[in-house]
Amino acid sequence: MRIGALIMDPNTNSPIVVLKGIDSETVLPIWVGAFEANAIALEIEKIVPQRPMTHDLLRNIILECGLRSNRVIVTDLLENTFYASIELSDLNGDPVVLDARPSDAIALALRLDCPIFVEKNVLDLSAASQNDDGDQPIDTDDESDPPAEDWPEVIGS
Repeated sequence: MRIGALIMDPNTNSPIVVLKGIDSETVLPIWVGAFEANAIALEIEKIVPQRPMTHDLLRNIILECGLRSNRVIVTDLLENTFYASIELSDLNGDPVVLDARPSDAIALALRLDCPIFVEKNVLDLSAASQNDDGDQPIDTDDESDPPAEDWPEVIGS
């Protein structure tokens, strides 16, 4: 998947990262925290801060330790919270998998230029959840849940 849009929910003023399928019309909105949205936006716009941000630091550590980034995956959706992992390989090619919030995984994927995947069951659960309670957002991957609201009319391109 790729980042289709980074938008603000008009009802809650919460940022939403919209993942879109590369070869499909699949769309997955993930409500994220303001700091994580800022980190994603800076990298999308290729704005370099004066000092490294946390995701830049993590990228530098990964590279300096000789790890190779393979992909990030949104792995699960449980109780309106998304889960993700960052898949790396060490110098011997052995896998190194790190648990992460999706927003952090996406911010890091942008910095490492690695692909973003979403497990099919997550897409199915997200679609089912939206059909069951269409006025409730699926997730904010920070520690607080946003209030119920309507979907934004335009998700972006």
